[in-house]
Amino acid sequence: QVQLVESGGGLVQAGGSLSLSCAASGRPFSRYVMGWFRQAPGKEREFVAAISSSGGRTSYADSVEGRFTILRDNAKNTVFLQMNFLNAEDTAVYYCAARTGMAPLTTGYNYWGQGTQVTVSS
Repeated sequence: QVQLVESGGGLVQAGGSLSLSCAASGRPFSRYVMGWFRQAPGKEREFVAAISSSGGRTSYADSVEGRFTILRDNAKNTVFLQMNFLNAEDTAVYYCAARTGMAPLTTGYNYWGQGTQVTVSS
């Protein structure tokens, strides 16, 4: 089992940048595919980005492609989400997630963090 703790959320102006971190503890971090999801008020949780266990493959939602970057540091048991050119539609609670196995990067997550709020003011 793995425990996930997000940090780095906050308030930022439209057009600005923010970096989220997710620290993992428990079983070897390098075994896990890691993802970021978000949930805006009144909406379902949606996929944002994911990275394979080795870091060699990534996947992004169309809405963040080219603006967000997911990275991982297996030596520090941490995954990052660098968010640039933020807009009001990016306002949401952002969740870190983890899974093992061979499913597509966008699905199958069974470990979740508590979430961190990102608010973009227009």
